[in-house]
Amino acid sequence: MILAPPPRHPQLAVSAAIFRDGKIMLVRRARSPAKGAYTLPGGRVEFGESLHDALAREVMEETGLSITIIGLAGWREVLPAKGGGGHYVILPFAARWQAGEPVLNDELDDVLWRAPHDLDGLSLTEGLPGIIATARALL
Repeated sequence: MILAPPPRHPQLAVSAAIFRDGKIMLVRRARSPAKGAYTLPGGRVEFGESLHDALAREVMEETGLSITIIGLAGWREVLPAKGGGGHYVILPFAARWQAGEPVLNDELDDVLWRAPHDLDGLSLTEGLPGIIATARALL
């Protein structure tokens, strides 16, 4: 298998802080980047796709959930590691669960619904508690 080199420019991505009954949904990444870390579902924005359309699509593809998007909850930048990797600008949005139960795709290997203040003991992506707090304030 031949792997393509990473893009030579930043990639735009979106993620969703999905709240249901006062709890936040966290997913664990099954592959790089962020393999083994709990984070928010999401992914890359395709050319010509609106941010909201990309977010709804990515959440549906990764979890099978329908959501209501509330608003932008900040931003995060992931720079390439010394050994390679991509450069991502991620826009997390606050969202409410609308319908469905989580059914994970092959990019994820676990899902948790946790109280936003109960994240101790979890391996989290950088800056996630702050993004969750900002998203919760938007609700």
